[in-house]
Amino acid sequence: MTTSIRRAAAFAVLGTLTLVGSVLVAGVAALFAAIGALSLVVDDGVVFDLFARPSDRSEGRLRGLAAFSFATAGLAMLVMLVGLPTRVFIAAVCLLVYGNLAEQVARSWNNTAITATTGFTLGGFVAAIVAQIIVLQISGAPVDSLVPIIIFLAASGALFSGLLRSVLFERDDPLVMFSVALLLWLFADLTVTVTPLEVGLAIAITAGFGYISWVLDTASVTGMLTGVLLALLTIVLGGYPWFAVLISFFALGALSTKFRYEQKRKNGVAEANEGARGGGNVLGNAAVALFAVLAFAASDRLPVASTVFLFAFAGSIATAMSDTLSSEIGGVFDNPRLITTLRRVEPGTDGGVTWQGELAGALGASVVALIAVLLFDSIGLLGGGVIALAGIGGMTVDSLLGATIEGEKIGNQSVNFLATLSGALLGAGLALLAGLPA
Repeated sequence: MTTSIRRAAAFAVLGTLTLVGSVLVAGVAALFAAIGALSLVVDDGVVFDLFARPSDRSEGRLRGLAAFSFATAGLAMLVMLVGLPTRVFIAAVCLLVYGNLAEQVARSWNNTAITATTGFTLGGFVAAIVAQIIVLQISGAPVDSLVPIIIFLAASGALFSGLLRSVLFERDDPLVMFSVALLLWLFADLTVTVTPLEVGLAIAITAGFGYISWVLDTASVTGMLTGVLLALLTIVLGGYPWFAVLISFFALGALSTKFRYEQKRKNGVAEANEGARGGGNVLGNAAVALFAVLAFAASDRLPVASTVFLFAFAGSIATAMSDTLSSEIGGVFDNPRLITTLRRVEPGTDGGVTWQGELAGALGASVVALIAVLLFDSIGLLGGGVIALAGIGGMTVDSLLGATIEGEKIGNQSVNFLATLSGALLGAGLALLAGLPA
C-alpha cells in the first residue's frame, strides 16, 4: 500500500466518524474542532506520518488535517445554527474522503487524468449514497421514497466535486467539501419528482454523452465533467425536452469546432487543444442556461411564471449555438469586418464578422428554436421566433463586446457569459411582451 493510499484511507476513517452526527452533531463539531487544534501542534510520530501530505512535511505541521477538521466542524455548526440537513453534511464529507481514496487506488493502477477523475467520481458517488442511507436509517426516516433524490444528490455532488478538484489543488479539499455541501443543500430543497429508474437513466445518458465527448476529443476532462453535470441537472430538474435543446448546442458546436480545423488554425481562430473545450468554455456558454433550469425548478416559490425561465433557457442556448457557429464557420473565410465600423480586419480579430458566419449563426439560432417548438407545447411558432431573435441578438452582443472591451478588460469566457445572459434576457423579455408565458 502506497503512502498516498494510506493517507487517503486514514482521512476516510476520520470522515466516517461524522456518521455520529446523525444522533449527536454537537459532539461531532467539538470532536473535529479538537482534532483541528491538536493537528497544528503535532510535528512528528505515527499520526504525523499517517496524515502528512508532502507540503505538510516541508512545513512540519499537519495543515491539511487541520483544514479538513475545521471545515468539518464548521459544517456541523451549520447543521446546528442554520439548518443544513444532517445527511447533506455527512454525505459531503464522506463523498470527499472516499472519493479521494478511490482516486488514489485508481492512480496506482493507471496514473492518468481520466482514470483518477473516474475513480474519484465513482467512489464519491457510492459513498454519498451509502452515507445518506445510513443517516436516514439511524434517524428513522423513510428511505424508499427518497431513493431518487438520494441518487441525484450523490451524482450531482460527485460530479461537482470532481470538477472542482480538477481545477484546484489538494490543499483546497476543505473548500471543495464546503461548496459541495452548500450545493447539495440547494438541490435537496428543490422539488424533484423523478423515479429511481428515471434518475438512473439520466445518469447513464449523461455519462455516455460525457464519455463520447472525451473519446472524440471534443472536450477535455474538465469540460467533460462540466458538460455531464449540466446535462444531468437539466434532465432531472427540467426534463428531456430541455436536455434535447442543450445537447443540440453541444453536438453541433462540437462538430463546427472540428469543421476545417486546419484552415482555422492557419487563420489563427482555431480553438486550442485540437478543439477540445475546457470547463471554463463550457460554463461560459451554459452557466446562464443552468441558472434558468434551477430557477424553473424553484419557480413554485418565485413570483414569475415558470415558462419565463424556459424562454430564458432557450434564448441562452440559441445565443451559444449562434455565436459558436458564427465563429467556427465564419472563421474559415477571409476578409472579416469589424462589426462596429465595418472596416476589414485580420482573421481572428475580436469583433470581426463575415456574412457567412452571420448566416451560420442565424441558422444555428433557428435550429434551437425549431427544436423548442417541436418539443414544447407552450412555445408555438411565435415563441420559436422569439427564441431565434434572442439567439441572433445575443450573437450580436457577443461581437459588439468583442470589438469594444474583450482582450484588455475581459476574456472570451466572460464575453460568452454576458452574451448568453443577454440572449436569455431577450428571450424572456420578448416572450413577456408577446404575452407568451402562461
